[in-house]
Amino acid sequence: MAIRKDVDRAASGPYAESGSQALSVKDVGRLLLRCADKPGLVAAVSAFLASAGANIVSLDQHSTEQSGGTFVQRTIFHLPGLSAARDALERDFGAKVATRFDMDFRLTEAAKPKRVAIMASKDDHCLLDLLWRTRRSELDMTVVMVISNHPDLADQVRPFGVPFVHVPASKDNRAVAEQRQLDLLRGNVDLVVLARYMQIVTPTFLAEVSCPLINIHHSFLPSFVGAAPYRRAKERGVKLVGATAHYVTETLDEGPIIEQDVVRVDHRHGVGDLIRLGADVERAVLSRAVLWHCEDRIIRYGNQTIVF
Repeated sequence: MAIRKDVDRAASGPYAESGSQALSVKDVGRLLLRCADKPGLVAAVSAFLASAGANIVSLDQHSTEQSGGTFVQRTIFHLPGLSAARDALERDFGAKVATRFDMDFRLTEAAKPKRVAIMASKDDHCLLDLLWRTRRSELDMTVVMVISNHPDLADQVRPFGVPFVHVPASKDNRAVAEQRQLDLLRGNVDLVVLARYMQIVTPTFLAEVSCPLINIHHSFLPSFVGAAPYRRAKERGVKLVGATAHYVTETLDEGPIIEQDVVRVDHRHGVGDLIRLGADVERAVLSRAVLWHCEDRIIRYGNQTIVF
């Protein structure tokens, strides 16, 4: 379940985190935290940032219960010279605030785009959409490589100037393929996006890749698993076609949901129509999930997400 507060979601690129006016991302930091709810949390964070010379630009928070629940907060602040001060600021916050409240937290710089790898198979709609949006500066990220278990999409990726790496992968050579993929990814990327990558990712891979993975799939699950879901959905007479973007966990297709959307269909739509509409929804849902991750808007809570 995704819990989303309807706040302004500023476009990525040279300006971000804006409300009525644009704010340069230079010297803008993002502080995300999660801990047991108790009095004094907001005051402690605000006082720390003020004492460090930072100005809070925006602050979003949520408690899962009126008392005794889990507290999450996303704070955007401006601090001149943030890049040079970041490491010391992170250490000081850990020592003076996070330890006191037993917080999980992360501190990032808005001016440093996430380094992203995209994994794909033969379907191109999600892959090309992400590359196109990145080229247009709609996604605040750098795509450092595309990894595919098929060579089919190499020519389509080439015009974007992104390295395309073909790593043959199937259930018969999964261990060898994943080791090659890990050699490429480990330490080089902040996020891996499975853009219709049609291979199972093993727990070993998840443990060793050392960054989050986001997956996209149709929302017919668990009703129409396996091959030809749209054909079987048409035979069943579905009235909605949808898509789900979620973080990848060891349990297949059951990780924390980031975003979902649907479009209505009826008896006039053939299987081809359902596939086309499904691809449209998948593109939109995946791009939003990736955008929110790259803008540090997502805080995981159990098997859910809170998206600010």
